[in-house]
Amino acid sequence: METRIFGRSGLRLSILGFGCGAVGGLMVRGSPADQDKAIGMALDAGINYFDTAVQYGDGVSETNLGRILGARKPAGVAVGTKVRVPSENVGAIAKTIADSMDGSLRRLKMDRVDIFHLHNPITLNGGDETLSVAQVKNEVVPAFEALRKAGKTRFLGITAIGDTEALHQIIDSELIDSAQVSYNMLNASAATALPPNYPAQDYGRMFDHTQKAGVGVVGIRVLAAGALSGTAERHPTASAPPSPIGSAHTYDMDLERARRLMPLVTEGFAGSLAEAATRFAITHPAMGTILVGMATIEEFQASLNAVLKGPLPQAALDRLQSLTASFSGESR
Repeated sequence: METRIFGRSGLRLSILGFGCGAVGGLMVRGSPADQDKAIGMALDAGINYFDTAVQYGDGVSETNLGRILGARKPAGVAVGTKVRVPSENVGAIAKTIADSMDGSLRRLKMDRVDIFHLHNPITLNGGDETLSVAQVKNEVVPAFEALRKAGKTRFLGITAIGDTEALHQIIDSELIDSAQVSYNMLNASAATALPPNYPAQDYGRMFDHTQKAGVGVVGIRVLAAGALSGTAERHPTASAPPSPIGSAHTYDMDLERARRLMPLVTEGFAGSLAEAATRFAITHPAMGTILVGMATIEEFQASLNAVLKGPLPQAALDRLQSLTASFSGESR
């Protein structure tokens, strides 16, 4: 398994991480035997980053991950979790963050996590379930730093969703160590300029900002929550299709556009659309580790097999660019 240095943290993470999210659902709704088997396979393959959150099954994902890692006691793994500040708690951000961390550590059966991410979207002015740039800088970061000083986390991060300019400001401030960035074949704007009138959020070459600031990147929504499988069929363990992040306004539109990328398979660049999407996500050197949602052991094995084939060749990237150019001018 390829490993990469994660920003300025000094961590060396496997390019494929183990996502414990609720969309794929294995670590939330899967059987304990399948959960243990998948994590055992991951460890055997050299995967050393495990990513969870209290929001994944209201703590169930953390509990299951903690149970398995606690029993196996693997050496050299890094664990990340997250906190979301609900709108009713914006008057007590520091306490909410501290309490959330303590709950996460209890469920994980750990004394500390390696990376602690803010799960809220970040906007210029805040409101609803989003936090403003000022709130993140003046309240969230000090609360995270207090946790770091107390030995409960090593590195601080954000989930990079919200307003592009707000996200750039937080990354450029060099106050964080990690950013979870939406990056996939439907929206590669974190790495490159979008064509005019392209129907997706423009992340403004966010990787330029993370690289300059020394911020490690965790790639999320690699399969666009399943749309980049090219099929509407979902395993019973998976969640219903969630709202897209950064691409179309509906999952059905993401799925329709994903299917228009099938020439990558029919022309021999990849064995499946999901394989192409997974290999695409590891092509950019700014990417530290990627998370691919999974409902079954077989889906995890497919992601592992895809990563072991390496990044897509330039010819495939050129073909992808020609295919996605047709999306320009369509409604988002």
